[in-house]
Amino acid sequence: MDATDLERRARTRSGCIPPELVSKLLERNHGDVVELYAGRGEWFCALAWAGLLGEQGRQADALDVLAPYLGTGWWTAVVAAAELSEGWGRVDEAIEMTRAGMKAGHPMALKVYARLLARHGRAEEAFTLLRPHIGELSLDVVVDIAGAAGRDEEAAELVFARMDHRCSDFPWCCRGDDREAAIGLLAKIRERQGRTDEAITLLRTATTRLLNNRRQLAALLARHGRLDELRAAAATDDAGYAVQELARLLEERGDVEGAIAAYRQFDGTAGRNPNSAFELAQLLARHGRGDEAIDVMRVQADARKGDDWILHTLSDLCLAQGRPETGLAHLDAIAAARGGEEDWELYLIRLPLIAARDGVDEALAQARSHAEGDSWYAASDIAELLAGARRTEEAVAVLRRHPRASRRDLAGYLIDLGRIEEAVAVLHQATPRPLNPPIPAGSDDPPF
Repeated sequence: MDATDLERRARTRSGCIPPELVSKLLERNHGDVVELYAGRGEWFCALAWAGLLGEQGRQADALDVLAPYLGTGWWTAVVAAAELSEGWGRVDEAIEMTRAGMKAGHPMALKVYARLLARHGRAEEAFTLLRPHIGELSLDVVVDIAGAAGRDEEAAELVFARMDHRCSDFPWCCRGDDREAAIGLLAKIRERQGRTDEAITLLRTATTRLLNNRRQLAALLARHGRLDELRAAAATDDAGYAVQELARLLEERGDVEGAIAAYRQFDGTAGRNPNSAFELAQLLARHGRGDEAIDVMRVQADARKGDDWILHTLSDLCLAQGRPETGLAHLDAIAAARGGEEDWELYLIRLPLIAARDGVDEALAQARSHAEGDSWYAASDIAELLAGARRTEEAVAVLRRHPRASRRDLAGYLIDLGRIEEAVAVLHQATPRPLNPPIPAGSDDPPF
């Protein structure tokens, strides 16, 4: 095994058995396959198998499974083994694993080691360890550990020193620890100390372009039940964080009408902000008001014609309410406004609606009649439709005709059919791409 190759495959999920298919193998009682490939360099099999052995009280055997991966020095394996050991109560072993990674010079090891110490009553030691490395770490690590170590004031001084820093090349010049991040961290410390008013005042001074402090302020107000202030924040928060927190708090308190009104009062029918519209629709659907949820998303779909995630949400709501014709009518109107043209990305939204109204065969016929219906990217959607109708052999046949179609989908359907060796062979045909592909000479393009 080679750490670089393991990292490449794990990061790209290519040339290996990915975690969702490992789970599928286990769900279908193919644990013997997972065990076999755990010993053949398949990291996600090894991790799942080690977890199962640990649950059975066979922790030593679990660590034996991971030993070859640990032997490469691969940091991901070290962290995973340490997390499993910690979960089993073998904290000293977990600490030793991460300490060894720190000695080996892994850039993430100090942070992981310090957090592990802090979680197990050694926060003072962790903070002392971090103190000489403040300039090398993001301040959020220091702030988190300072709370457990009882050294909030010392951490506050460190954070305050960043209050005048205006990031010139976010986040590279300071790992994101600019003035706005410092405000958020200092507010976190003050709230932890019980100085809630100071925390609120700090967050109200923020003007961050990343909106993190507005989200933090809304969550803080909700945690402390400060409804009036949360309502005031919602009235001026165009990002919708305060509205969402207000609605969540009211719903938790049993005031569903108040939660619905929060969205509608500050954003009409949630028409201006698509995220608020989505949240309102989900709220309505949770409380048996699916028809109203559909109406909310129809407003969004009218305002943002062709926005596929909104149309997917509308389609799902229509299916859940047994109203496929409503979704299809809306898609027809959009297609008509475009002169009858509909690219595949929008057309595929029709397929489940057609299947629900007219049957799977009609949906398949219409899919195949589309100009892009025989493309490799359409094959995955057509296969999904077939598999959903328990026509998995046909789904496999569709994907087999398109070598560029998703090998992961094909392997998943083969596993469903019990054709495990074929599935693994398909997955191993995919060659993982380099994590950092070389830039051609003379090219101005970035390497991604």
